[in-house]
Amino acid sequence: MNFEWLGRQSDRIVELVGWHILLSLVPIVVGVIVALPIGWLAHRNRRINPYVVGTAGLLYTIPSLALFVLLPPILGTKILDPMNIIVALTIYTVAMLVRVVADALDSVPQETVLAATAMGYRPYQTLLKVQLPVGVPVICAGLRVAVVSNVSLVSLAALLGIPQIGSLFTQGFQLRFYTPIIAGIALSLLLALVLDLLIVLANRLLTPWTPKVVTS
Repeated sequence: MNFEWLGRQSDRIVELVGWHILLSLVPIVVGVIVALPIGWLAHRNRRINPYVVGTAGLLYTIPSLALFVLLPPILGTKILDPMNIIVALTIYTVAMLVRVVADALDSVPQETVLAATAMGYRPYQTLLKVQLPVGVPVICAGLRVAVVSNVSLVSLAALLGIPQIGSLFTQGFQLRFYTPIIAGIALSLLLALVLDLLIVLANRLLTPWTPKVVTS
């Protein structure tokens, strides 16, 4: 490990980490916004549930590198435009979270929903004030998988020349120099761990009624 090289490249590495965070998190935010109504629709209408969930599953099987290359002519963007990566990872995030949202809403006891209806809640109020809060642990579990997956998939964008942590891998392979590769792996793992812990913390803050494990 060449720490002198890391010191010289520190500014560039910080910039790459910033791009990696942006390319990883924007698709998560947009994906959640898109997946919530689709997952709710799949939960409400049992007849279309298999088709919606099945289609989402098929989208996730599209090879990421192929999607990165196919999107520019569809979106009218250049191959090096980060928007291609954001759109591709948003598709994967939606594909993953649609089933998660549907399962989260399915996990809410029917008695709870009926009680909210009896109290005069409209359907959207029941969703926002009862079903989603109760389903937060299931949704957060899916988000943890989606975030880690995005952190990993963003690295592939380096093959297209889009700067982020994956650029350290390509640089290391080109120079046959292992320090950038080791640094890239360590930063990817650290970023995935930090984002995962943030979701765990958010889950605890959003569900203060859940029992906490007491250790002696």
